[in-house]
Amino acid sequence: MNSAVWSRITAAGTHAARWPWWLQVGGLYLAARLVSACIFMAAALQQGVNPWFPAKPDYWNFINIWDARWYGEALRNGYPTELPTDDAGNVQENAWAFYPLFPLLGRSLTGLTGIAPAASLTVIAMLSGLAASLVVYCLFRLKATHRTAHWGALFFSTFPVAAVLQVPYAESLNLLLLAGALLLVVRRRYLGAIPVVLLMCLSRPTGVPFAAMAGVLFLYHVYPHLVARFRARPAGDVQHGQPGHYGTPAGERHSPRELWSLAGLAAASGVGALLWPAIAWVLTGDLQAYTKTETVWRGHDLVPFKPWFDTGVQLFGPVLGLLAPFVFVAVFVLLMMSRPVAALGTELRLWCVCYVGYLLVFLHPQTSTFRMLLPLFPLALSAALVSRSRAYRGTVIIMFFLLQIVWVVWLWAWAQLPGGGDYPP
Repeated sequence: MNSAVWSRITAAGTHAARWPWWLQVGGLYLAARLVSACIFMAAALQQGVNPWFPAKPDYWNFINIWDARWYGEALRNGYPTELPTDDAGNVQENAWAFYPLFPLLGRSLTGLTGIAPAASLTVIAMLSGLAASLVVYCLFRLKATHRTAHWGALFFSTFPVAAVLQVPYAESLNLLLLAGALLLVVRRRYLGAIPVVLLMCLSRPTGVPFAAMAGVLFLYHVYPHLVARFRARPAGDVQHGQPGHYGTPAGERHSPRELWSLAGLAAASGVGALLWPAIAWVLTGDLQAYTKTETVWRGHDLVPFKPWFDTGVQLFGPVLGLLAPFVFVAVFVLLMMSRPVAALGTELRLWCVCYVGYLLVFLHPQTSTFRMLLPLFPLALSAALVSRSRAYRGTVIIMFFLLQIVWVVWLWAWAQLPGGGDYPP
């Protein structure tokens, strides 16, 4: 019996392998979302008293909590022109912390179809996640074979926090735009990436690290040209000289036109990163409207790097806690230097470095940090490159789904803490 079942599974896998790549990747993404939906429904049956609905809610109510309520607020009522404050004048939680592209698309879909705002946001999140998985595969395919890129896309679809891709959060939309922008950058279509990046900057706060990546990438590629100019070498020596002698390898060298396009992308990314805070300033009259709102959830003003040391001390004590951020950075550097990560190429590795640098500077580490690691999705391809063993890759998928259960039950489901409130997902 077991042999017959295994034979059928093998035959089904062989048949599916002949499908078009987009059907393979999309089908597995939808299957992963179905598993995540089952995890959500099982957790909902255990959900007790909470701030939003009666105990044991249905699936649709259960996924429309936490930040989904804020996106729904932005969809229905827009953004306040006056920041709400308490009696002491402190800014209170409000919609300005949530970027506008996702609720704007939801409002458009609701206006066109008449469906409920929560349903509109859920549909957009699901379709964006599906599209993101296809773009991620195309990006990975530039660096690996079909099979490995396929496994990398499957890792992306089953990440421990991938369940968030089917709830009314902006993560799936942001990842679609981020993956599209990175795909264009790797293909050196820098000017074509500009509108994608500007939209990305209005979906979630990923504009700053992207601008940093584009800027550093420009300096990396312009270096051989500057060296040649100062050494009075002919331009031909720069473009066709020995690999690596003046910086970038010959295959990565850029023409002047490509350099100007990359510089334009870096500049546009910088503008895009400031766009939403500037809109908040214009509409509220408060220059710090966005940052004041964003830091409400922290409970204190933004001080670069300091929250990592505070959290380290809280978790590991006064000595080890101060060392913990340095250990984290050292481990990350070693990871970036490993062979599977090096196979990602300059652009994707640089994106990972800039994004982690951004988190170190601006992030207040907490339970939401797990969700904020999703933009490091290029590392999914590195994980697939570690080994071609089906046993290894299958074990990773199983581990990811088990960790999804942990994430949903621990963080998505509401369980009031002794001091009130609960850890956010």
